[in-house]
Amino acid sequence: MSLRGEFVRLGTRAFLKWRSRRFDLDAWRTGMRATKHLVPHPPSRCHTTKVLVDRRTLYRIETDRSHGARHLLYLHGGAYISGAPAHYRHFTWRLADTFKACVWALEYRLAPEHPFPAALDDAVAAYTWLLHNTPDARRLFVMGDSAGGGLTLGLLLRLRDEGRPLPSAGVALSPWTDLALTGRSLRENAASDPMLNAHHLPIFVDYYLAGADPRAPYASPLYGDPAGLPPVLVQVGGDEILRDDAVRMAEKLQSQNPLSRLEVWPRMPHVWQLFVPFLPEANRAIAQIGDFIADVQR
Repeated sequence: MSLRGEFVRLGTRAFLKWRSRRFDLDAWRTGMRATKHLVPHPPSRCHTTKVLVDRRTLYRIETDRSHGARHLLYLHGGAYISGAPAHYRHFTWRLADTFKACVWALEYRLAPEHPFPAALDDAVAAYTWLLHNTPDARRLFVMGDSAGGGLTLGLLLRLRDEGRPLPSAGVALSPWTDLALTGRSLRENAASDPMLNAHHLPIFVDYYLAGADPRAPYASPLYGDPAGLPPVLVQVGGDEILRDDAVRMAEKLQSQNPLSRLEVWPRMPHVWQLFVPFLPEANRAIAQIGDFIADVQR
């Protein structure tokens, strides 16, 4: 692990880990809005366009390296209750650069105002629109982090079940795949995870599911049948409370598709890829995602 990685662990523990067991949604969202202004803007060679699709908002991000035939739908994290594409503007342009793609970041509806399956419905609508507006479905990919990683996998399950054309591959970064909260790492890594608190997850589940079954595959893809899904790359940090969500999901995916991959990165915090401006492990992780996408297209 790099020295910068150790500083990231210390910083996330000091400034991002919510220590109180009492969770305040308004305070959480206020903090998220405040951090949005600290997110670096992309370089001038990056172009972002806002696109409205059936009352849903997509942001098209492309750089001078983007190839018009390759498209990536990105689903952000935030426990289904917060977050927006603006929090990822320092990250999505790098994906466009690395993958030589147009990245489409979806602003899906959030709970508790819009509980399950609103976010999934928005993801299906965005993917369907992209499918009809891109030249080649074989060059269409889906990617997400944390709750967005679980949403990515739920999207793949629903697309398959509805008989829709599937993307060439999926990528899930530290995905939340088990809203029944049965993973051992929720307990084993409760102290070592430098960012997330396990005792907040039941609150997030209640906000998002609003009484729905936590083992419903579209909400918790760990309980779905992965047969027929495209290859998926899963990356997760070894100290995360969501480590077992990622590992168990990847093992199920690999049982049906040997091209699926699992990468467990020692001591990396939750979605460390977002620290890409100064974390060398983030740059390496993004490069390996690019290698994975290149491999599945061969």
